[in-house]
Amino acid sequence: MADTVIHSTGPARVRSILDAVDLHQWLMRGMILLACLWMAVMVVLPLLQLLSKSLVDHDGAFVGLANFIHYFRTPALSMSLYNSLFVSVVTTAISVMLGFLYAYALTRTTIPGKAVFRGIALLPLFSPTLLNGITLVYLFGKKGLITTGFFGYFEKSAGITLAADIGLYGAVGIVIAEVFYVFPQAMLILSIALSMTDARLYEASDSLRASNVRTFLTVTIPGIKFGLMSATFVSFILCFTDFGAPKVVGGNYNVLATDIYKQVIGQQNFVMGATVSVVLLIPTVIAFLLDRISQRKQVALIAAKSVPLTPKRHPVRDGVFLAYCSIIALLLVAFLATAVYASLVRVWPYDLSLSLKNYNFRNMGGGGYPAFFNSIRMAFYSSVIGTVITFASAYLIEKSKGMFLLRQGAYFLSMLPLALPGLVIGLSYIFFFNQPTWALLGLEVRNPFNALYGTMAILVISNIVHFYTVSFLTATTALKQLDKEFEAVSESLGVPFYKTFFRVTVPVCMPAILEIGMYYFVNSMATLSAVIFLYSADIPLASVAVANMDDAGDVAPAAAMSVLIVLTNITARLLYGLMTRGVHQRTQAWTRPVST
Repeated sequence: MADTVIHSTGPARVRSILDAVDLHQWLMRGMILLACLWMAVMVVLPLLQLLSKSLVDHDGAFVGLANFIHYFRTPALSMSLYNSLFVSVVTTAISVMLGFLYAYALTRTTIPGKAVFRGIALLPLFSPTLLNGITLVYLFGKKGLITTGFFGYFEKSAGITLAADIGLYGAVGIVIAEVFYVFPQAMLILSIALSMTDARLYEASDSLRASNVRTFLTVTIPGIKFGLMSATFVSFILCFTDFGAPKVVGGNYNVLATDIYKQVIGQQNFVMGATVSVVLLIPTVIAFLLDRISQRKQVALIAAKSVPLTPKRHPVRDGVFLAYCSIIALLLVAFLATAVYASLVRVWPYDLSLSLKNYNFRNMGGGGYPAFFNSIRMAFYSSVIGTVITFASAYLIEKSKGMFLLRQGAYFLSMLPLALPGLVIGLSYIFFFNQPTWALLGLEVRNPFNALYGTMAILVISNIVHFYTVSFLTATTALKQLDKEFEAVSESLGVPFYKTFFRVTVPVCMPAILEIGMYYFVNSMATLSAVIFLYSADIPLASVAVANMDDAGDVAPAAAMSVLIVLTNITARLLYGLMTRGVHQRTQAWTRPVST
């Protein structure tokens, strides 16, 4: 089609079109190069600063691996690595098993209320992981609802002991809190894997009269093995790098994430903080690489003529899975309801009357309502700016022609943040942005990015980098669904690529763009690890306020602030649903059949 358009025009017109095409290609090359520079400055250079910091002593003298040798020779420090691995493996096993059963119920059964069950399963995504720990304290702490008995007078009147001490502060508490955090992530990944199964395999199994158990072991499990691997690696990374839950219920059970916080904030030992960060980074990178390898193999195994599987009604099976989903959903709702209840109680556990007293943060540390509104502002900026940068970068990498090495480099840099824990990003930004000058070839060069330190800008940048890769993959997936003929025809007519981008690509991909914006907003509101080292006294944040109030013993106000974060994210998600319904009808009209 493009060749027909060119040949139908005159020589002068063709020459002007070719000149314009050449100019536009150079413009795209320049923009891709800018995208590479952006990621190099915001990801690679800070990471190199972190690595170099781990190789020097407190005076800045190079000591090689001496810091790592000291780390592993110090039992109190090296034990944290074992503890992190232990709780991560246990959490991963439990979360993947629970997530698989839940995802199986949503995709392979005919249970009613699937949309409701899916929505409830996503509730933990809206809250900071600190809230999971705080809620567990109210449930299983020394004065918790379950530990002391919800109705204490039963113990006196009936002689029934309702105490249930589970040893909350330690590995048990961390694992329970992390399961609530990781479960929805594993469920989402496994839901996608289970929904992409080829129905013809099950028809063949039925024709061979294979039992349900054998079909499950020889068809279902092999068909989703890469999804299981991905869910396993993602769950491990999320738990291994989380900071919020171990901070609240970890007690004396140290993990790497809390060690970094203690070294930097508690002891001002930035060298050892950098060393522990590198130790934290290594297993994360290994899990990330294994996940990428499994995903590549998964793409190669997708059949072009696959037939979607439609679940059949099975009363016994559906009844069992309906009961299972109901129990899980009830636990999730009860978990959140406990947090809301705790935030409304006057004085726990002595005065259980309800009040909004804990929502008055005026005399509390952490910043109060200004911190809450700062978080909303930060999340909004991260959402808008992050969406623009992410989608534009994905468009340039996916839709541009030639420049193979440059595009591959940009793609690699775009995938790199997924392997970086939030604490590592935050600490590396301290070393990179807080340094007034750089030593370059024996000269002191002024750091042009130093002015960003301690501002809202660095908080927004850290959030964009922290959540960049998932948003980038979402944008890339949406762009792959567009035929490249759009760009080919525009190029043949001499239409600038940016006009095609705004007139065709953006409208068609608007649902994905809004989804990216929502992802940035929700995660930026709830995140703690990426900003705990970067916020300033002038710009307090809600998630940091939760941590500070919990440190000060103001647990109820910390729960109240967490509830505000959850309500904000749920409200934003509901508004997003209302917005996307109309946007999808307008921008996706081309997908509906035309009546004749």
